[in-house]
Amino acid sequence: MSRLTANKKVLLADVAGTAVRAMSGSMVAYQGQVEFKSAGMGGGGGFRAAIRQRVAGESISLMECTGNGRVHLAYRAQDVTVINVQNDTVTVESEHILAVAGELRLDVQFAGLRGMTTGQGLATTKVTGSGQLGIVSDGPLIGLEVVPGQPLVVDPDAYVAGLGNLQMSLVSGVSWRSLVGDGGGEPFSLRFEGHGRVYIQPAER
Repeated sequence: MSRLTANKKVLLADVAGTAVRAMSGSMVAYQGQVEFKSAGMGGGGGFRAAIRQRVAGESISLMECTGNGRVHLAYRAQDVTVINVQNDTVTVESEHILAVAGELRLDVQFAGLRGMTTGQGLATTKVTGSGQLGIVSDGPLIGLEVVPGQPLVVDPDAYVAGLGNLQMSLVSGVSWRSLVGDGGGEPFSLRFEGHGRVYIQPAER
């Protein structure tokens, strides 16, 4: 069975028997007998013919790694984190997905959260099932717990992903950036309620 392991700014994908889907162009080295080809994101988790969708000028594309060996994956020297998913749901900004292993289903929702809040219009991906998800972030990823009765509000630029039974809503009004004199602040914040974990990055886009 294939496995993902984070090693600082590099994701190690040990490919054995089952394929690993990874961000196209993210391979920096590999060892062993590994083949690469384009892979789709949609459907029931199976590996389909390549799909490439344009969303506000951004391209979403994955490649399939098969065979036996180790693939070293990285993206712009960003930090790498592996999230283990067990019969759960993860909602993640698509640009942060570095690799997927196991029986996970990916459903792309175009014009995602940041499309509504900051106007960048990127895609958001809903990941369901069981497996491993390798994601990248600008700085070490921070996990914040959400429990019933204690909603969490985050800056949309800092948001990376959410795991568990979470309900998200947009909070309009004066942002904290405006309060400190930054006229370019976001007009919305993201509010999370329910039970789960929200992952944020300590840097602005």
